[in-house]
Amino acid sequence: SLQDLRALPSNRLEALGGTRKCQYSIRINAQWRVCFSWPPGQSGPSTVEIVDYH
Repeated sequence: SLQDLRALPSNRLEALGGTRKCQYSIRINAQWRVCFSWPPGQSGPSTVEIVDYH
């Protein structure tokens, strides 16, 4: 769940905004992020992608 991901500070889970509103990111390193959406009521994420965030 999102709460499980939030419980680990090292994940650096963030809610995104702008064109990625309703998505979240977890840092892989300083440059790369795993971005995903997690629709309400679903047991897991959807639209998962690894992006060069900057």
